[in-house]
Amino acid sequence: MISVTKICFNIILLAGIACNLRAQISSEEQFNYAKNFFDKEKYFDAVTEFKRLLFFDETDQYNFAANKFIGLSYKQGGKFSDAVYHFTLAEKNTGTAHELFETRIEIIKVNIIRRSTGRAFILLDSLQSDETFINKIDEINYWRGWAFIFADDWESASTSFQSIAPDHELKVFADSINNNFYNETFAKVLSIFIPGAGQFYTGEYVSGLISLSWNVLWGYLTIKAFVDDRVFDGFMIGSLLWWRFYTGNLQNAEKFALEKNLEITNDALYYLKNSYTGPKP
Repeated sequence: MISVTKICFNIILLAGIACNLRAQISSEEQFNYAKNFFDKEKYFDAVTEFKRLLFFDETDQYNFAANKFIGLSYKQGGKFSDAVYHFTLAEKNTGTAHELFETRIEIIKVNIIRRSTGRAFILLDSLQSDETFINKIDEINYWRGWAFIFADDWESASTSFQSIAPDHELKVFADSINNNFYNETFAKVLSIFIPGAGQFYTGEYVSGLISLSWNVLWGYLTIKAFVDDRVFDGFMIGSLLWWRFYTGNLQNAEKFALEKNLEITNDALYYLKNSYTGPKP
């Protein structure tokens, strides 16, 4: 005959199993509920529900997934520090090498977006030196190329993408952008010898013509003053007017080259954001 004690023990055991099963089902339902908000791009609601899942999930089986999706939601909302924090929590709860690599890449992508490229390069180097990810070199170089893009180093970006494939789409694109850049030093040197030439080089023809005209005028008046023995007038015109327009011409040449390069970079990033179909930070 079964003792009362044994019966009570079995009842308690079954109740415990039932409670754990109910909690597991409840956690799964909560995860799917939160994931549904994420899929519908309702990121604020997704964060709330994933955090609710973490609070009530006593099994801790969703620590990785929930923190990953919270990080992705914060990233979409532009809260990059919060995103990195939750990606880091996800990294601490990874169960596989794939999950570990995935979360580190997400942290790298956030650092690329917020232009913390120095930190991104450190993390990329760390991944590359880890033998666990020896088969992930192409993906590491891919994101290194993006880090160089956001660091405005298109030549190095080209090199990174070329290591993946000589005709990689982003390698060809980076080369085209790099070839379109104006050389700020060259623009300034041109204007040293011929005032306005640096502006002509950058396509600012009106500014270049005005700069050339003013320099010719005040240069002529300065020389004429010395020829006419009006030494004081020559020094005054030369130091106050001619020199002013001459140095201004040098500054403008460099400024226009910088502005043109910034336009090229911004147009390139706009194209990548809206037209490039491959993975992006």
